[in-house]
Amino acid sequence: MKIIDITNNDIDLYVKNGNVLVDFYADWCGPCKMIHAELEKVKDEVQILKVNVDKNRELSKEYGVMSIPTLIYFDQNGSINKSIGFMNSDDILDFIKG
Repeated sequence: MKIIDITNNDIDLYVKNGNVLVDFYADWCGPCKMIHAELEKVKDEVQILKVNVDKNRELSKEYGVMSIPTLIYFDQNGSINKSIGFMNSDDILDFIKG
């Protein structure tokens, strides 16, 4: 699947059905750049959305993003899991499987 950049207005369209991983990042963030390479490895397992925190401050605030990178997983049951900091691809897969 393709990794999609989204804005404040787009997120509800994607997360309503679940199985979506949202990466809150910034272009200047070193760990964010590192995690992007790991997300590329798992993009066929889960839909991945990217939210630039500098351009989408309201959305970041809505989801309580205080540090980056922050990954938030929306499952099919409406549950939300949050992880802060770098994870490798294996850890990301474990995170989305719960």
